[in-house]
Amino acid sequence: MSSGRIRVLLADDQPLVRSGLRVLMEDTADLEVVGEAANGAEAVRLAAELAPDVVVMDIRMPEMDGIEATRRITGTGAAPASPARVLVLTTFDEDEYVYGALRAGASGFAVKDMALDDLLAAVRVVAAGDALIAPGVTRRLIADFVSGPPPAAARVPAITEREQEVLTLVGRGRSNGEIAQDLFISVATAKSHVARLLTKLDARDRVQLVIKAYEMGLVTPPR
Repeated sequence: MSSGRIRVLLADDQPLVRSGLRVLMEDTADLEVVGEAANGAEAVRLAAELAPDVVVMDIRMPEMDGIEATRRITGTGAAPASPARVLVLTTFDEDEYVYGALRAGASGFAVKDMALDDLLAAVRVVAAGDALIAPGVTRRLIADFVSGPPPAAARVPAITEREQEVLTLVGRGRSNGEIAQDLFISVATAKSHVARLLTKLDARDRVQLVIKAYEMGLVTPPR
């Protein structure tokens, strides 16, 4: 981030939506809209050119949809087009879109009818490297995302027993503060463990850590 401001790229095929978001964000001291894209292909190009911190991405757009654009920007399965994190913003909250966004490497999922303050907060959360899933889009979706039999070995040698405990709590949706309380450690220590897990498991953000916890069998999907 430059000068402490969060650089945002808006990607939506509706000019009125982009205009409204721009006005909303530019009225805040810590957000700066650096560009607008009317389709997914343009979003990918501008993400590479402008290096935003966060791309606010609509899902249904012409030429290239938001999920494919997210995949290309985050480099899921290929070299990333940008180090930007993607906050998917849509009117559609059906499971299939959430799954697609998570699989594509999105760091957050929000719906267009959420309160404006909540939307701004979502951008800040994603920019800070955390992950956000809008109210109503529950952990059940992540559980379903990794549904199926867990791997035979629940333990991974690359992480310590303490890190495994932390990962389990992350998978249960616990915040750093709650993890610290549960394990009788400081919040700073909890954050350090999470940071190491991100590196060791090559996870982009907290959403991917939750998915890893399910994949490793550390957390059981709800019935």
